[in-house]
Amino acid sequence: MRSLCLAIALLAPALALAADPVEAVIDRHIETKLKADGIAPAPQADDFTLVRRLTLDLVGRIPTTQESEGFVASKESDKRAKLVDRLMASPGFARYQAGLYEVMLNDGKAGSGLREYLTKAVAANKPWDVMFRDLLLPDDATNKGVGEYLKPKLGDTDKLTNDVSVAFFGVNVSCAQCHDHPNVKDWTQDHFYGMKSFLARTYDAGGVIAERPSGLVKFKPTKGPERQAKLMFLTGATIATDTVRELNKDEQKKQKEAEEQAKKDKKSPPAPPFSARAELVKLALQPKEAEFFSKNIVNRLWHRFLGVGLVSPLDQMHSANRPSHPELLNQLAADTSANKYDLKRLVRGIVMSKTYSRGSKYSSESHPDTSSYAVAQLKPLTPIQLATSLRIATTDPKTFDGVKPDEMEKKLEQLEASARGLASSIAHPTDNFQIGVSEALLFSNSDKVMKEFLDDRGGSVLSRLKAEKDATAAHKLLVQTALCRPATDTELKAFAEYAARRTDRPAEANKQMLWALATCPEFRFNH
Repeated sequence: MRSLCLAIALLAPALALAADPVEAVIDRHIETKLKADGIAPAPQADDFTLVRRLTLDLVGRIPTTQESEGFVASKESDKRAKLVDRLMASPGFARYQAGLYEVMLNDGKAGSGLREYLTKAVAANKPWDVMFRDLLLPDDATNKGVGEYLKPKLGDTDKLTNDVSVAFFGVNVSCAQCHDHPNVKDWTQDHFYGMKSFLARTYDAGGVIAERPSGLVKFKPTKGPERQAKLMFLTGATIATDTVRELNKDEQKKQKEAEEQAKKDKKSPPAPPFSARAELVKLALQPKEAEFFSKNIVNRLWHRFLGVGLVSPLDQMHSANRPSHPELLNQLAADTSANKYDLKRLVRGIVMSKTYSRGSKYSSESHPDTSSYAVAQLKPLTPIQLATSLRIATTDPKTFDGVKPDEMEKKLEQLEASARGLASSIAHPTDNFQIGVSEALLFSNSDKVMKEFLDDRGGSVLSRLKAEKDATAAHKLLVQTALCRPATDTELKAFAEYAARRTDRPAEANKQMLWALATCPEFRFNH
């Protein structure tokens, strides 16, 4: 009965969503608080900005000139919805979003063997709770590469415990490892070691993820004798089992023999009758416990597209760190759970909202707090966004003229693939982003950028400009291709003055102007 009441309480807000699209609910909550706080929101972004923002956020690149100009020229009332749906249906959406999930799951690092699984999962719109099960209870025979989430982490169970807690529940419990959290009463050593107890039995059996049938985690509190940890979730809910114990000598011997025989036979050890990891997955998706799970993924996707989480920092989901808009977070989490963790539905709702499409310029010198969502936040481009966008910005737009949709996707995928080398040299941005010395040197002194991106090979925009006799037309093309908008009079004047001083080497002048555009702040950020 208690579980039923909790389920009803959690899902009740979702009933209010049934009559309204997700984007309408978002805007209602955000605008209500703006009015209550006396904050005037920034106006909506213009079409050139919006198509660039959406294309970067959804498929990880700037739009081509044709995409940008086509969107702006369209008079269709639903052109934004059509653009969003086209981008989300494209293979580029699955590739790019999979890369972001990979970084999210691997503590800010890309390049793991998990990408293949994640790309297929996003393309199939696999529910988030199913992906959670796949990743915590991996079966490589069914989902190739899915074991690459746990496998690299098994050497350090303490870090594994915190990584799982952060990635799936938005809770950093590492501060409760040596003592109860000094500032947050929610997290005690019992919580850290309770979570660790679910994972400590897992081990690498010769490249196969396996789990021992029993195990015991002990810890030394700041006061008192050593204690035995229970299988305990973040909410304090526990699992009763007689497997929380140390094996006796005979059992240890049999266990070791079974493990060695499995390695010798190159087979997976037999699954234990009781799986602590499976119990963690089951418990984490129970109505009360699932609030952490559902709120965390909502918060992370909100942060991905809006630049600031409803709860910030993302790994500090606790009672002492209230969300900026608690009712909105509750409602979106309940709706996501009620709709079977359909993340595409949530993403579409976020990017279709007026909150998402506000301009990034604010008229007043007194800038509103970022948590008000009164104005769009500048978001540094991810490595693959930056590298792929640089490829598109330096490619002759005519290359894409008349190309059929399927062929266009192949061309874009090829450009993305050719940009991965540069992307690997760029750090993934964090919330406190600053361009590092290595990136600054890469773009100012590296032959790699000059040779691979700023040459005048056939098919490049610089190659096309060799035959362009109209200097103004050339400068307009450079700005439109790189910044996805028309050039301003001020920019055209500055370019004309610069070109006039380089009449003896016009090709080099064009290269320098393109370099200036591709390394300017407007290019480096999604705005």
